[in-house]
Amino acid sequence: MATESSESEEEGKIRGGNEKLIVEDDLREMGKNAAWSVSSCKPGNGVNTLRDDNLETYWQSDGLQPHLINIQFQKKVKLQLVFLYVDFKLDESYTPSKISIRAGDGFHNLKEIKSVELVKPTGWVCLSLSGTDPRETFVNTFMLQIAILSNHLNGRDTHIRQIKVYGPRPNPIPRQTFQFTSMEFLTYSTLR
Repeated sequence: MATESSESEEEGKIRGGNEKLIVEDDLREMGKNAAWSVSSCKPGNGVNTLRDDNLETYWQSDGLQPHLINIQFQKKVKLQLVFLYVDFKLDESYTPSKISIRAGDGFHNLKEIKSVELVKPTGWVCLSLSGTDPRETFVNTFMLQIAILSNHLNGRDTHIRQIKVYGPRPNPIPRQTFQFTSMEFLTYSTLR
């Protein structure tokens, strides 16, 4: 699994963040396969700024809360982690403090799968989509919705600088129940 942000003793609270995005090789970025939309935005700070790989730009909402980010896939995908880049030092009252993540087949049947509280985050914040059962390591879904329920200092609009969505990398060898990790084992993985 990827390096996670420091979580507090209280369940659902995340403090801090990581300066660099570190993800293990068994995960792949799934956001490029999705259609992204937002509930509102200020001119020049639209949905494209969430995916431009530039930490200086940001999406800024415009309107009443909750602010929504919708990530829709053409086919059902397995998702494991969501990374948000937020910066309390720069954005102050625009920084999200309560976030809800919902999943489903579409807008009509979204169910909350994760709710977290961010405490003055700066950097990449990792949100695991796995459930309480250790066998639930991912969410199988057509749509993911990130809802910003409130901001720090009772701010109205929100800033999010980047979002990355990761899922498990598919097994490169079909009909094989496990995946070898070294080149040497891959060489001897099949019989002739």
